[in-house]
Amino acid sequence: MKPELLSKVGRYEFLSEPFHCDFDSRLFMGHLGNHLLNAADFHSNDRGYGMNELMPRHRTWVLSRLAIEMNEMPKSYDKFFVETWVENAMKYFTARDFKICGKVQASESSSDADGDSSEEKVYGYGKSVWAMIDTETRQPVDIFSINDGLIREYIETEKECPIAASSRVKMGKEAKLVRSIDTYYNDVDMNGHINSVKYIEHILDLFDIDYFKSHFLQRFEIAYVAESHQGDRLNFYMEETNDAEYCIKITKTCKNNAEEVEVVRSKAKFVKK
Repeated sequence: MKPELLSKVGRYEFLSEPFHCDFDSRLFMGHLGNHLLNAADFHSNDRGYGMNELMPRHRTWVLSRLAIEMNEMPKSYDKFFVETWVENAMKYFTARDFKICGKVQASESSSDADGDSSEEKVYGYGKSVWAMIDTETRQPVDIFSINDGLIREYIETEKECPIAASSRVKMGKEAKLVRSIDTYYNDVDMNGHINSVKYIEHILDLFDIDYFKSHFLQRFEIAYVAESHQGDRLNFYMEETNDAEYCIKITKTCKNNAEEVEVVRSKAKFVKK
């Protein structure tokens, strides 16, 4: 007898904690990325194809691409929700979408006598692509091999996620080396390589605080090309391709090999405040 299926869409509450917010009391993009990944983990675990199921089999999910497009970032102490669902699944890749939303505050909208508002506020959306790999061989694994392809039962095609998926980031000849950094203990995740969100934080650190005072990060894309590990040196190349739109490439150099290997491509689109 098959277990009863849960809703295809998961909804998880988070708090925009003040020490996760910037000078403007807005949630850092990196911490938002962490919340999206946590929601994906909760959703997949609850439905039988998450890390609890994968780790004993020496399998893991790895993030391949992520695009986040925001109308605004949650403010400090805001409670907000991340909704997530699987849009599509193929043998080696699956597409997962996100909606970041919350309640409209009384100061922003009409409310009842108790100051409560039932209106929904949409902060933004996200789109991602994931692969499943064998943790020992690092090779792709058939996603449908887990629990007789249970993930197929949770594909949601009707819920809207009205942003573009990640596009291929094209780097031109004008890209310049703007920074090189070493990697340390705090950069490494449970899979033993540099954490996906750490790349986001390092990329956004290429822009100084004055730039963020006058610009809002409207859209951020990142594609993970190869793994890097603690001790690798990361090199950041950047070029401005349009007004307030930047393409970034990250390469690594290893202790025993000075040859540069590309690990990440990213695009950041800002708008003036």
